Amino acid sequence: MDTETQEYFRGILLEEMRMLLEEAGKTVSEMTADNTNFPDPNDRATQESDRSFELRIRDRERKLINKIREALERINEGVFGICEMCGEDISEARLKARPVTTLCIDCKIEQEKKEKLR
Repeated sequence: MDTETQEYFRGILLEEMRMLLEEAGKTVSEMTADNTNFPDPNDRATQESDRSFELRIRDRERKLINKIREALERINEGVFGICEMCGEDISEARLKARPVTTLCIDCKIEQEKKEKLR
């Protein structure tokens, strides 16, 4: 993969990480600032359910941030876009759809088949 393409994907990854971190910051400030006390148990339950849902989303985003950091590290090491299983190049179309991927489409399909058998 040429330098220009690597820089293109670096920009995409950095922008996605910036947006995720921004959302996480908003969530933290909203949750710490929100000290609403609902006397109605149903309202309290709804608020807790909403918070739980929000925290699950942020946990998934935290995992995605880790994958983005790993992808940026692969760019720095010069192995970004190379399948971890077969060593072949991952198609640019696949990387555009999922820039944190580590497997080419053929290896990913094979991995999913094996997972279904378990």
